[in-house]
Amino acid sequence: MAWCVLVLWQPNSIALLQTYGAFSALGVTGAIFANATGAGGGVVFVPFFNHLGFTATTIVATSFAIQCCGMTAGAVTWYRFYRAQHRADTQWSSLLAVLLLTIPTSWAGIWTVQLLEFSDQFNLHKDGVQQLHLWFGIFSIVLACAIYASIPLLKRVSFSTSLTSLDKPLLLLIGFLGGMVTAWLSVGVGELVAVYLIVRGFNVTFAIASAVILSAFSVWGAVVYHIEFSQAIYWPVVLFAGAGAVIGGIVAKRVVLMFSVTKLKLFFATWVLLLGISGLPVF
Repeated sequence: MAWCVLVLWQPNSIALLQTYGAFSALGVTGAIFANATGAGGGVVFVPFFNHLGFTATTIVATSFAIQCCGMTAGAVTWYRFYRAQHRADTQWSSLLAVLLLTIPTSWAGIWTVQLLEFSDQFNLHKDGVQQLHLWFGIFSIVLACAIYASIPLLKRVSFSTSLTSLDKPLLLLIGFLGGMVTAWLSVGVGELVAVYLIVRGFNVTFAIASAVILSAFSVWGAVVYHIEFSQAIYWPVVLFAGAGAVIGGIVAKRVVLMFSVTKLKLFFATWVLLLGISGLPVF
């Protein structure tokens, strides 16, 4: 209801709906992928916005703003699922510990990159959208290979239930480095943490839920810079894609629980691999 009021409140609401209404479907698709796999919605949004001719900073900023809608809806949905069905489940007992280790370090990584952008260091956006597309392609290919490698591990019948003394520093490091990648590409930290937890033998659904909640906190930490400083967010797209992302974030959990996790991961890895290959300079 509030969204409808906001759209109708715009002076050119009909033209706005005709021009940008289709982005709602993009938001739904991106959020379902993001919240059903633990990957950020940028995996869908970045290549799509690149084909629309957005600048590199606008691509990342707009992707963050949409994910603030979709990942938040997904995080709330997954947390309610945890509270209702897995609060006493030993396979989910490390949820708070994982989040306490990765959320602050993810923010630290994101803010480090964003602060350094003022002096043009670590600024992958300064060379234009082709540079962003190249790095996005490389990251996507690496991520797809990691997902493929983790698929045989999904057949486990016994799972890790607690973090070891080695897991904690590694999660701190992954959170920080993943946050840096996220600041550059609008994807990264959730995917890396999800893959790590799966490789370490944790329950796959737990790993996805952890990654989604982490990604939600991360994008909120990242979007402030683009609201206050870069001011590169394309708000008409966010208005419609963000609404679609909320819907996708809510239904994504049902997708995970309805389909085989192995098939879901296989499909997602193939999708990410194709997107990554398309980002290389030869294409």
